[in-house]
Amino acid sequence: MKITIDHETVYRYEEEASYSIQSLRLTPQPFDGQVVRSWSVSSPVAGALHAVTDSFGNVTHTLVVDRPHREIVIRVRGKVDTQNTDGLVAGAVEPFPPLFYLRETELTQSDGAIRALGRAADSGSENVLDCLHRLMGGIHEAIEYKSGETSATTTAIEALANGAGVCQDHAHVFIAAARTLGIPARYVSGYLLNNDTGDDDDAAHAWAEALVPDLGWVGFDVANRVCPTEHYVRLGVGLDYREAAPVRGVRRGGGEETMSVVVRVAQTGASAQ
Repeated sequence: MKITIDHETVYRYEEEASYSIQSLRLTPQPFDGQVVRSWSVSSPVAGALHAVTDSFGNVTHTLVVDRPHREIVIRVRGKVDTQNTDGLVAGAVEPFPPLFYLRETELTQSDGAIRALGRAADSGSENVLDCLHRLMGGIHEAIEYKSGETSATTTAIEALANGAGVCQDHAHVFIAAARTLGIPARYVSGYLLNNDTGDDDDAAHAWAEALVPDLGWVGFDVANRVCPTEHYVRLGVGLDYREAAPVRGVRRGGGEETMSVVVRVAQTGASAQ
């Protein structure tokens, strides 16, 4: 499938900010189910952006504005060819050994309720893939998809207790529960082409990946209760949201901030061969 991405983020400040720095993990990497045909990340206020590869293998641009400003615009344009691999991620950059992804973080700590979800999915089965599918279903039932209930700082424990959240929360709970079972798991940010509704509200998306013996890394989108298909564009990975966030930064001054995001994901032409 040929997918076109058009993503614009605008930050506006009530007062002048004197300095801003942001890390932009907004560039997809190729793997066996994803070919990047063209891609650009730009910001009119910053000029050329410097790109490096972070410790997780994510392409990361650094945006620095060191003069007075009241607005920052970040623009992403790109074309990607995708194929359905039933969620299997092969041929991706893997700087860390799988066991690294058993590491607990503040956002993916577990408690009794999360461990109970893991045990219920495990049920003594030796089939890890089946276990993870049951886990995905259990979390989908336990956490209603509802925006405005959580924030970027909401932990897996808080999201499960709340019973409502968004794709980020689903991913964090899945990761936390999988790790309690000794299964390496990680957070993934990306884009989703929703042909069923044509709705761009959920085009910026997040899901989880877990390591399945004899298969490798497999994606699990709890919010939609599916493994990623050719409708997904994979951007970045990390132990949790903070390490895979598409945009993160700090600033000096500026007062109150407002942010607007427009993401358009569209299919163009025929499927890639």
